[in-house]
Amino acid sequence: MRIHSIFMTLARIMAILGGLVLTALILLTVVSVIGRTFNGILHWEWLETLAPGGTKALLDAGIGPVLGDFELVEAGIAFTIFAFLPLTQITGSHATVDVFTSALPVTANRVLIAFWEVIFAIAMVVIAWRLYDGMLGKMRYNETTFLLQFPVWWAYAASFGAAAVAAIVTIYTALARMVELASARAILPDTGEAGH
Repeated sequence: MRIHSIFMTLARIMAILGGLVLTALILLTVVSVIGRTFNGILHWEWLETLAPGGTKALLDAGIGPVLGDFELVEAGIAFTIFAFLPLTQITGSHATVDVFTSALPVTANRVLIAFWEVIFAIAMVVIAWRLYDGMLGKMRYNETTFLLQFPVWWAYAASFGAAAVAAIVTIYTALARMVELASARAILPDTGEAGH
């Protein structure tokens, strides 16, 4: 189905972007932790006594944690979460607990799946809307981060963009589940059905 492949491609692109940002955040954290560790070692009294010029030179060169690492991680992790949601949603990869629903007939499970898809779509639309509203507020007040002094709205804009794509994909999956329910034909992967 052509429309499904368009949404699947969009979801995959977002997951790739999320993966790239997450990889960058992981590398940033590793570099920062290593820098913080070496900074601590360079402040050991016996090492400063042994090589005072060397430790000072290394410290002056900037050996230490990455400035504002937590600000960057905080901004980037929200984007990655929303970037992974579309692929998780369209492939039906959310974790499910079907202790009670596994005993229900297939039709009842399909009704439940469609219901929760609609609820999730509504939730994603509300989240995207609130991120957009928050972004406008941060822009209006020119709020910046403490250490790096970059505008906070940048993080909101990135998260809003990813959440907007997630909302679009969840609306599609909700509509697809409703069509599946009405037509008894499969469009998306089965999730939570009896015997699954």
